[in-house]
Amino acid sequence: MVAVDNLTSDIEDLANRISDIIMSPATISGLINGALTVPLDMGYLAWGYMDTDSRFAHQTQRFRMAEAIHNDILNYKHITNAVEIIFKEFDKYASVSQQNNTYRGVVSSMVGRFMSAKLIAMIGAAVLARVSFIGAQSAKNWIGRVTMILLIGGMSERSIRMSESLAIEAPEIYWLLRPHDYDLTYFLFEPAVKPFIDAVHVGATRGQPAFDKIIDAVGRKLHVTQ
Repeated sequence: MVAVDNLTSDIEDLANRISDIIMSPATISGLINGALTVPLDMGYLAWGYMDTDSRFAHQTQRFRMAEAIHNDILNYKHITNAVEIIFKEFDKYASVSQQNNTYRGVVSSMVGRFMSAKLIAMIGAAVLARVSFIGAQSAKNWIGRVTMILLIGGMSERSIRMSESLAIEAPEIYWLLRPHDYDLTYFLFEPAVKPFIDAVHVGATRGQPAFDKIIDAVGRKLHVTQ
């Protein structure tokens, strides 16, 4: 998350992260593949066992997760709906910037490159491809099935902890996702949307002028490559 007190020094880093995804959407698959790894999820599972203080609260969250999974929250439509909610919130701030002639060209170029069904579809496809791969790799034999059970446990712990982190770090996004239980799937696509969430948080906590500085920095980077 962008540190509010160090916003000026962090703008370039945040602009780089946003522009990298805009200019090279093919990197989305790599970002998601790198995040959804068995060792990482096993680590979350161990963390969950050791953290006895939060066990009861997390058990309640697992009941919510079970209900969400029963309602097919892991399907392509729900994943892409969650991503679209985040981009729409970013677009609200960008649209205000567009009213200022200084940013009109920047926002127009950005909207055409990432606020599209194609990018949202790419994120959804990358998530489902990775999750399907993990499931296929883990279900070949009885050892694999046991591993899959443990992995699901680790993934559920990771889901809950990522949801809790989102609520603290970017409550404006959390409360958009929470009514649909999309906060529970946030960990699946977090790497591809985190820069945009960080920018929204800057806008929400520091105001439109701070967000405009990010847009301006992204615009400079896009124009260099165009």
